[in-house]
Amino acid sequence: MQLDDLDWRSGELLVRGKGNRRERLPLPVDVGEALVSYLRRRPKADSRALFLRVRAPAVPLSTSGIRSVVRHACVRAGLPPVGPHRLRHTAATGILRAGASRSEISQLLRHQAVETTLVYAKVDRRALRSLAQPWPGGAA
Repeated sequence: MQLDDLDWRSGELLVRGKGNRRERLPLPVDVGEALVSYLRRRPKADSRALFLRVRAPAVPLSTSGIRSVVRHACVRAGLPPVGPHRLRHTAATGILRAGASRSEISQLLRHQAVETTLVYAKVDRRALRSLAQPWPGGAA
C-alpha cells in the first residue's frame, strides 16, 4: 500500500489484490486515526510505501516482515504464533459461525468467486456436525 492509496477527502483507501485487482474501500474513522498516529511516528524515508521497516534502512515492509509483525503480536497477546493468512481464515470462520452467508464472506474477503470461499466452510466443525448422518447400523 502506498501513501497515495489513501484518499483522506473521500474517506477511502485503494486496496490492491491478486491479478492486479484494485478496489476502493471505505476508510473507517478509527482506522484513519490509527494511520494518522502511525504516520506521525513513521520513520523518515523517501519511499512512498505506507508501511516501512522500523529498523534501518527504512524500506517498505516486505511480506516476511508482515508475517513477523503478526507472529510477534500473537506472542505478545499470549497466543500461538500464526501468520497473516491464518488470521484471515479465523476471521472468515468466525463470521460464518455468526450466521453470515458465503456470498457475504466472499465479498468481505474480496474473492472473485464464491467457490473460493467454500474452503472456510470446511473448518466450521460445529456446523458440519449438524449435517452429519448417523453411521448405518451403528451408534452415532
